[in-house]
Amino acid sequence: MAAGGFCKLPNGTVVVALNLPYDSAGVRVLVHAHNRARALTRLRNLGFRAIYLRGNAAPPTPDEITAVLHHPDGLIWRTAPTDNGVIVTELWHPIRALLRRSAVVQ
Repeated sequence: MAAGGFCKLPNGTVVVALNLPYDSAGVRVLVHAHNRARALTRLRNLGFRAIYLRGNAAPPTPDEITAVLHHPDGLIWRTAPTDNGVIVTELWHPIRALLRRSAVVQ
């Protein structure tokens, strides 16, 4: 289970944002899909098996929505913000980069 949230767009699609534990730090993953169930299925199909979205505690910000809408895959990630309020200045990465990184770690 992960903290996250979603935002329904005017055209009926949704953007789902999830903070997932990964390595020593976490990652913030954004998914653009037709509905929430399809967004979570996209992540599960990539190997993130225990993904559930309960509530809307950490919905995507307008900047995050813009970033995922402008990416051709509609699936991006970056290091999650820390609890002490440090703002992340890292750019967004395609999900392929995270999957390659995890293959190297294993």
